Amino acid sequence: MNTRTSRDAGMFLPADPRERSDLRSLRAAAAGCEGCGLYRDATRTVFGEGGPGARVVLVGEQPGDQEDRRGVPFVGPAGRVLDRALDEAGIERGDVYVTNAVKHFKFKRTAGGKRRIHQPPNAGEMRACRPWLLAELRILEPDVVVSLGATAGKALLGSSFRVTKQRGRLLPLPDLETIGTPAAAKEIGTEPAERADARLLATIHPSAVLRAEDRDDVYAGLLDDLRIVAAALG
Repeated sequence: MNTRTSRDAGMFLPADPRERSDLRSLRAAAAGCEGCGLYRDATRTVFGEGGPGARVVLVGEQPGDQEDRRGVPFVGPAGRVLDRALDEAGIERGDVYVTNAVKHFKFKRTAGGKRRIHQPPNAGEMRACRPWLLAELRILEPDVVVSLGATAGKALLGSSFRVTKQRGRLLPLPDLETIGTPAAAKEIGTEPAERADARLLATIHPSAVLRAEDRDDVYAGLLDDLRIVAAALG
């Protein structure tokens, strides 16, 4: 087992620039990531899924219990909600790449030790995992990045991000060098020189639909946001 004590996934990215430009090579390298302590309890790294030609990148928080067991993002109940919303919004799955800000499942066990209860990643864990997300975005160069929920929004736009204030609007995607920092939040009111054609849209995480008392209304809001993405794709 790798015994390095780095608290940043950057040490685990492939050294060869050609491999850094290949999703398959990145996924293989991420399988051995120990950039933060979450790898110790998680079953495996859950890397992003989708084709290299994807025009939309959906960024969630972290894998859940089922994703951790199966090694694929968004295959649990929230994933089914997302699949339905993408279909109804008219976004082709071949145009979509799904990933998470954090690639390992963070959880606590119930008193009996059988159930694993999701715990949100902290700022240090998001920062440690950022090199994987940036590498994915550099390869894909999507037309639209969609942040699903508060954690994903903070991973992209920094700690000042609030879903309630910024959801449902197409914003310029910040320069990738500033992603996740306070500078990223300042950029969204301007046109980044390098990525002026790329957009970011914030919305709720599909799991919020499952937690809501009025699921129909909350789902309708998610669907409206994704229809904005569909329109942006033309």
